[in-house]
Amino acid sequence: NICNHNPAGGEKADGSSRGAQIRGVWLGGSVHVGVDNGICARDWLIARTITIVRGDRRHHRELKMKTILSLETMTQLAVFLENRPGALARVCEALAKAGVNIHALTVSDTVDHAVVRMIVSDATKALMLLGERGVLAFENDVLCIDAANELGVLGKITEALSRTEVNIEYAYFATSASSPKGIIVLRPSDMEKARQALANL
Repeated sequence: NICNHNPAGGEKADGSSRGAQIRGVWLGGSVHVGVDNGICARDWLIARTITIVRGDRRHHRELKMKTILSLETMTQLAVFLENRPGALARVCEALAKAGVNIHALTVSDTVDHAVVRMIVSDATKALMLLGERGVLAFENDVLCIDAANELGVLGKITEALSRTEVNIEYAYFATSASSPKGIIVLRPSDMEKARQALANL
């Protein structure tokens, strides 16, 4: 069960390989190769080397992860609601009953009303539903960005936009502490210039 690579020559009477034992010494004594352990020192060294190389490559890929993983133009709804308890709940319940899922949402309030910006699974269906209920809603395009959850990512995105004179009218984003990525939704002053500026991040 052992590999008898024996550059020193000869074999002991008990069947153990003197060469294999010498190779164990060459590995710093971390593996003692004998009759009972069934391992070849050379094979152990090769396996260990492969493991280290694979680990380095995996680490290298992590370091090379792009800032922006995906960039997509999506339709966002801006819904105007009364600024009172239950107004948003009724909208969410109506969308759920109609089979419309909410992917992203933010709320900004004023004294007498609230503006709910949301990205949904079916914007056309949601607009029709809200209109039937007398709820004022508009649609516009926003950039939806899947970005790496790393330090400095938002700074890189905003710096790239500023270099091309693109202003951010508003933005909202979220991620969890353990997630490798997060979602950023922003409304740029110029959609095409923004996409070009962020394409290579």
